[in-house]
Amino acid sequence: MKINNETKVGILSVVALGLLIAGFNFLKGRDIFNHTTKIYAYFSQIGDLEKANAVKINGFTIGTVYDIEEVDENLSSIRVTISLKRKVNIPANSAAYIKASFGGLSAASIVVEKGNAPSFLQSGDSIHTREDEGLLGGLAAQISPTVDKIRNTLDTLTTVLSNVNMIFDGPARKNLQGTIANLNNATHSLDKLLDADKGELSRTLANVSSVTVNLKNNNDSINEIISNTKKFTHTLSQLQIQGTIDTLQAAISQMKGAVSKISSNEGTLGALINDKTLYNKLNDAILSAEILMDDLRVHPKRYVNISVFGKKDKGGALTSPAIKDTVPR
Repeated sequence: MKINNETKVGILSVVALGLLIAGFNFLKGRDIFNHTTKIYAYFSQIGDLEKANAVKINGFTIGTVYDIEEVDENLSSIRVTISLKRKVNIPANSAAYIKASFGGLSAASIVVEKGNAPSFLQSGDSIHTREDEGLLGGLAAQISPTVDKIRNTLDTLTTVLSNVNMIFDGPARKNLQGTIANLNNATHSLDKLLDADKGELSRTLANVSSVTVNLKNNNDSINEIISNTKKFTHTLSQLQIQGTIDTLQAAISQMKGAVSKISSNEGTLGALINDKTLYNKLNDAILSAEILMDDLRVHPKRYVNISVFGKKDKGGALTSPAIKDTVPR
């Protein structure tokens, strides 16, 4: 099959047009072979951020750093291209910041704080950014100048003592050598303390960072505990404690009145407790009843006479209760 010249010209025109479009997109920084969503973030400094570092939202990785390039020759700003591997909706007013690495324990990453805008970022849009030193960054920035001054002072002092050591005699020279050795040990200990990977200060700051991350991750739980405490205190304040106290005081007052009446001669119980005469009469009545019952038991014929011949009971009446060892039947 022979292809005519018009067809060849048409095919070459289509290929040339495609190459022109691809070259134009390539010059504008667009990757025509990668169709993932890309957004841009502009920072004044990026620290340890590198290509392929993670991009996270709420601790979840949603993409990676695709490219890092300068905006102009003066490095007035650095453009970071973010390639989103996950299909997520990022509100238009969201903000991104660089979470720096510390002591090689973790790589730097970009953290996106979601906003609340109803619209979302599209491919090619730019996200708002902010600088975030964090607790450890600010602390390291404040400590670093002081550490440099200490090191310079120790180096200067070591040099001075070395020069002075040359003009002293043997014993003095040995003392100065000991002092210089102690200073060297001090600088060595200081270097170990400030070592970025294994230093005590590095580990301490890493622990502080871990604590702050845990506090941030458990922020919702802490807010819930505070809310429950507020609800409990509010419920406790609504209890009618004063009414209960008033009722208890009234009951105590009534009890005091009853005890007061019992202590006085008012009423039967008070008279019985406080009046000796009533007690004696009651005791005499009980004694008389007991004598009567004993006399009735000992001389029943005196009270019930059923004799045919009318025989009389010659026994004398009892004047005191009979002596009893057991209960009479």
